[in-house]
Amino acid sequence: MMWYAVISEDHENSLDNRMAARPDHVARLKSLADTGRLLIAGPHPAIDSADPGAAGFTGSLVVVEFDSLEDAKAWADEDPYVAAGVYKHVTVKPFNCVLP
Repeated sequence: MMWYAVISEDHENSLDNRMAARPDHVARLKSLADTGRLLIAGPHPAIDSADPGAAGFTGSLVVVEFDSLEDAKAWADEDPYVAAGVYKHVTVKPFNCVLP
């Protein structure tokens, strides 16, 4: 097993799509968290605020554990945000957790 960083970039003006798909997106993450395979997950606010309001988000970062890079990419490809047109680009790469 290895950690993988899933770095996603949103399409502009995708906040409505993001909010509509959020429950399914979060449910997938909680499933991984329940098995100890989620290190961190969260969005990148478009402005310097924890609650960006209408400014929305520019993407997301998720660090998850999988058996292989191919498995991590397959999981990322099935994200509800991909299906909803929120993400315009997703990068998946190995991640070594050094700290803490």
